[in-house]
Amino acid sequence: MKRITVFCGSSFGTDKVYEEQAYELGKLLAKKNIGLVYGGAIIGLMGTVANGALQYGGEVIGVLPHFLKGKEIAHDQLTELILVDTMHERKTKMDALSDGVIALPGGFGTLEELFEMLTWAQLGLHQKPIGLLNTNGFYNDLLLLIQNMVDKGFLKQVNQEMLLVSDSIENLLDKMNNYQAPTIGKWIEKEEV
Repeated sequence: MKRITVFCGSSFGTDKVYEEQAYELGKLLAKKNIGLVYGGAIIGLMGTVANGALQYGGEVIGVLPHFLKGKEIAHDQLTELILVDTMHERKTKMDALSDGVIALPGGFGTLEELFEMLTWAQLGLHQKPIGLLNTNGFYNDLLLLIQNMVDKGFLKQVNQEMLLVSDSIENLLDKMNNYQAPTIGKWIEKEEV
């Protein structure tokens, strides 16, 4: 993987470990010569992951909608800051620039971005690995919900397995490097349930 898109919060959260892991992810990506693509802000976990990569000489590309430039406070030390018109253009550009996705802790925006990438993968629009860094069990309840989707017949097991999960950055990157996209369709027939 030459570049990885990271989705994460524009806040820090209540546990210092979220910030520490974001910084370590940026640092490790830089050390592995993997470029970082992210939302372009200097605040919260977004700014932290970017700073981790920048402080270790990494390539960092931010993609930020014009209307958020003032609100999220654009990072001014990036390798490149790309300004777009809409949130959809932001995700499309981030997808085009990267070979994989990692979601760190965040709120609605992080989940929306993560699930759009999962949906695109499920529909066969890309075959990129999608990782979830489950720092301090942050995503445990979400993972239970996703298992419930499988149990209730709304999601195939093979599609659930597209989401690579670990609480270790190194382990998650290993899983992503070894990822093979599923080759079957997403639709569940009535007799399968």
